[in-house]
Amino acid sequence: MHAVAARSRVLLVGLLSGALALTPGIAFADWPPESGTQGNTKQTASSNAGTLISKVTYSGSVRASGSESAIQPVVNWSPPACWYEPRSVAEFENYVETMYEETINTPGQANYAKAAVGQFREIYKDGEYKDYNGDKADEGAWWVAVQNPDRVDDPASWECSKLPFWVENNDDPGVDQAATPQVLAEAAYNAIQLPDTKVDLAPEGTTKVNLPTWAWLDNAQFKEVAVTAALNVAGLNIQATATAKPVSLRLEPGTSDAETYPTSGVCRIKGDESIGEPYTQGKSDETPPCGIKYLRSSGDGTFNLKATITWDIAWTGTGGAGGDLPDGTFGTDQAVTVQEIQSVNR
Repeated sequence: MHAVAARSRVLLVGLLSGALALTPGIAFADWPPESGTQGNTKQTASSNAGTLISKVTYSGSVRASGSESAIQPVVNWSPPACWYEPRSVAEFENYVETMYEETINTPGQANYAKAAVGQFREIYKDGEYKDYNGDKADEGAWWVAVQNPDRVDDPASWECSKLPFWVENNDDPGVDQAATPQVLAEAAYNAIQLPDTKVDLAPEGTTKVNLPTWAWLDNAQFKEVAVTAALNVAGLNIQATATAKPVSLRLEPGTSDAETYPTSGVCRIKGDESIGEPYTQGKSDETPPCGIKYLRSSGDGTFNLKATITWDIAWTGTGGAGGDLPDGTFGTDQAVTVQEIQSVNR
C-alpha cells in the first residue's frame, strides 16, 4: 500500500466524520482568477489521478520538501497548508473507485473506514450526484481539498474539510481557499531554496580579543531567487512566481561580551547588492562597515556566530496579479574561535 494512498484514506475518513456540518468559505469577487483559463479539457484518468496531494508543480530555486531550509516569515503568518483544486470527472471517479476498492479489499481494515468510504462513494455515484456527473464532463469539474506536500503531517492541512463539490466552468468555487494565483504565490514562498548564510570573515575562523573582525557576503551568491508555482489541471491553468531579494544581514555574536558594527548588528545591502566589505591589506586601523569585536576569549570552545539574512518577498501571477508577501529570514550558525592576544615579555 502506497503511503500517499494510505494518507488519502485516513484524511477522507476524517473529512466524512466532521465535514458535513461545515459551511463554505467566502467567495471570490470573480472567477476565473484574473486571466486564468478554465474550460473543457480532455477527460482522461491517470495513475495518480485524484490524489489528495496537490498537483501544483514548482520550478526555479526549489528546496527539497521537508528540508529545514524553509524561509521564516518575520510576522505571524504561514503559507497555506491546504487548498482546493479541480479534478476532471475521469480523475475524480478514478480516485473514488480506487480508494473504495483498496479500502474494502484491505485485510484487517476497520469496519468504520469501510462504511465511511462506502458512504462517500454513494454520494457521487448513486446519491446526490449520478455517476460522478459523467454526463456533464465538459461543463465543469470536481473541486477537492488537497494538502501542501511539504505539510502533510501538519494539523493545519486538515482545515480544508469541505467534501468534494461540483463547480461549473468559470464559476466561482465559493471557498476562500480555492487555488488562485495568490494561493500559488504563497505556496511558492514556502518552496523557495535560499543560499546558506555563512559569512566571510577576516580574520577567518580564529580571531583575537578586541580585534575588529570584518564580515561580508559574496554578492555573486546573494542575488534574487525565485520559485514559480503552476497549476494546470481540469481546465484551470494559472501560475504565480514568488521572488526573494536580500535586503540586510543581522549578526549575533553568540555572546554578550561582544560589539557589532554597526551597533544594531544589522548590515544593509548596498547599491552594488553587496553586504559588508571584504578586508584588504592596509585596513587594520579602520572600523569595518559590517563586523564584530569580541571582548573576551572563547576559551577552549567557540562562539556560535549567527548570520541571518532578511529577504523581501514579492509575487506576480496570471493576468498581471501580484503584490507583496511577508518578509522572511533564513540564518545559520558558524563557529568562531576567539583567542587572547599573546604578549611577549623581554
